[in-house]
Amino acid sequence: MSTAETPTPQPRVRPLPLSGVLRVNRPSDIWFKPATSVAVAVSLALVPLLAVGRSELAPYAMAGAFCALYGHQLPYAARARAGVRVVLGMTAAVGIALTCASLIGSVVVLIAVAAVLAAVLKAACDAGRLGPPGHVIPVFVVSGVLFSPQEPHQVPAHTALTLAAGAVGLLVTLAPALLRREGPERRATARALLAAAAYRDTRHGTGGDRATARHAAAAAVHHAWQSLLAAGGRTPARRTLERLVLQAEAALADAPGAADADRLRAWADQVRSHRPLPGVPVLPGTGDELLGIDAERAARRERDRRRTAALLLRPGSPLLPVALRCAVGCAAAGYAGLALGVGHPYWAIVSASAIYQANVTLTWHRVLQRTLGNLLGVAVFAAIVPLARTSVVVLAALCVVLSFCNEALVSRNYWLGSVSVTPMALLVTEFGRVRPAAELVTDRVLDTLAGVLVGLAAAILITNRRTGGRVEKALTATEEAASAAEHALAAPAEPARLATARRHLTASIVELRDAADTAAGEWWQRALPEQALVRTEQRAHRTLAATVRRQGPPRAESPHLEELSA
Repeated sequence: MSTAETPTPQPRVRPLPLSGVLRVNRPSDIWFKPATSVAVAVSLALVPLLAVGRSELAPYAMAGAFCALYGHQLPYAARARAGVRVVLGMTAAVGIALTCASLIGSVVVLIAVAAVLAAVLKAACDAGRLGPPGHVIPVFVVSGVLFSPQEPHQVPAHTALTLAAGAVGLLVTLAPALLRREGPERRATARALLAAAAYRDTRHGTGGDRATARHAAAAAVHHAWQSLLAAGGRTPARRTLERLVLQAEAALADAPGAADADRLRAWADQVRSHRPLPGVPVLPGTGDELLGIDAERAARRERDRRRTAALLLRPGSPLLPVALRCAVGCAAAGYAGLALGVGHPYWAIVSASAIYQANVTLTWHRVLQRTLGNLLGVAVFAAIVPLARTSVVVLAALCVVLSFCNEALVSRNYWLGSVSVTPMALLVTEFGRVRPAAELVTDRVLDTLAGVLVGLAAAILITNRRTGGRVEKALTATEEAASAAEHALAAPAEPARLATARRHLTASIVELRDAADTAAGEWWQRALPEQALVRTEQRAHRTLAATVRRQGPPRAESPHLEELSA
């Protein structure tokens, strides 16, 4: 990669946009899965406690039940592995928080402990690429527990309750596998087909629209392959899904004979439904190249484990500046809340930790969204708290309903989810002791404002210059992946090697664009190598297209594939 170019001048301080930040979007295509799972898990955790008259233990049980929010985008085999890590991590974090709460009487020290735990949880969730809700739920749970009265002899039982409820939450997230084993892979494949169809629709569009659609399609294809590689053994249904993803790749490469947009959408509709999978044209060479998937799957798991450990432990990790922002921002927010008269300012810490995104611009977006959502959520709490205090059963039912509403709304926009999660968080405190509603509302408003404002200041003042380094590494990795794919093209026919090179190149293209977008929204950065970015992306996409065209036009459809069922 050449570095002799003059970087494009860019402002070191970028404007903080307002446009579209509060727009209500279309919901996620799986919003009902985490929503239903968390409602069921919370119900299963609360009902036994209510039955034996121990509702004061509800916060510890709900902490474990919230583990049901994670992993819904993953195939079930990968979901089980990730779920075990989430449950163990949540239990360990709660155990540490309970121990500190029982031994430390100083609020000043507890704020420092909460800030450190928030930073560790943020870094761990980012390194493990745990999708939504990421570190926000563990930080919310740990901070709440940390400021609750606790005796040392209670710690083991309360921690065990979190572990047991977490196990229940994990089983709830895995239960759909009994009905639809390849459901996550089918959804990922359908998204790839739809994204490829959207790209095909831009053949006569503007350059910017076409480039955006191409990146979205490449990302969707990459995610589909990752989903199939993370799944279990290759069942007949998964083999068909692999061929469908190859069809999406062919459309992305504008390969001769590639399916048109209407056909791609028809396949996507059939894949998402409960009908049998469609018969698809078989691309030449796919039988040989797909045989290499099992070996690639094993190598991928080992590579992912090494990557997570490296991101967490190496001194130059790009996660460290964001974790430092989180630690400093949470501590400063907690002390600001304390100075404002909030006795246990855990919500200021939660608000600060929740706003930290990949760069300053996205953090600013989250500041606006969280502020609006929390203020509206406080109003909702003030309206429903009289009803909640009529009965502990009503209180528990409201917590279940609000946990469902949060997941139903948050994918439309974060501020909508905050409207539900804020009253739920306030209601959870009602299981332990009842405080005047006006006092709760006042504390929550002060904590929210302290958290988002101080947290944003920390994000601006603590620079993250490693985003530029991430771009340079991504450029190098993409150049190397393109060279490897070109060598595979020049070598004698080795379909499995070519397929692996193509998937690695797709992954590097997605990482490069994500790194560039992240750096573009960060402050205090050196200028980005825009010319190198354009040149490398163009080369990578040309090479990617060549690897797909090597397959030639699709063969006739295989009738037997239509017999496969989900």
